[in-house]
Amino acid sequence: MVSFEMNDRKKIGLGLTGFGIFFSFLGIVFFFDKGLIAMGNVLFISGVSLTIGPKSTMQFFMKRQNFKGTISFGAGFFFVVIGWPVIGMILEAYGFIVLFRNFPQWFLAYTGSFCAEDTDFWMGVPTAFCEIEYLDCSMSGLGFDVTMLACIGQAKPMAFFDRYRGKRVPV
Repeated sequence: MVSFEMNDRKKIGLGLTGFGIFFSFLGIVFFFDKGLIAMGNVLFISGVSLTIGPKSTMQFFMKRQNFKGTISFGAGFFFVVIGWPVIGMILEAYGFIVLFRNFPQWFLAYTGSFCAEDTDFWMGVPTAFCEIEYLDCSMSGLGFDVTMLACIGQAKPMAFFDRYRGKRVPV
């Protein structure tokens, strides 16, 4: 069962992940400084593994659908370490996109479960921009975590333009 509680290990992991992204960004701003980019990569990977745990991290990176992203992210890290930061960052960016391409859908499903039914706003975002449709996700007696996992794959974000296609939009 997945735990959504915040303990100290997860807080440290989120901090390390944030610092990893910050140092990688700083390395890019300072004309692809390989030291900052390498430090950002180490902090990012260690932060992710502290946040979700070592077993889940290995399962995430070793999924069959994530092999391309894992290999390109690792090759990009290797190129950064040997002194070719531009090529390394291009490979890392591709790997990051492939690895985390399903994150927005998961995030919408996760935050959509906190939405009240009778409001016009969905976590501060107007419903015109995103609409979440769920099938029956209630599983009696199994708790919040199992219900959330059942709903994750069922989120369908809908674009603003698709909602008003062919209709007159008030100005």
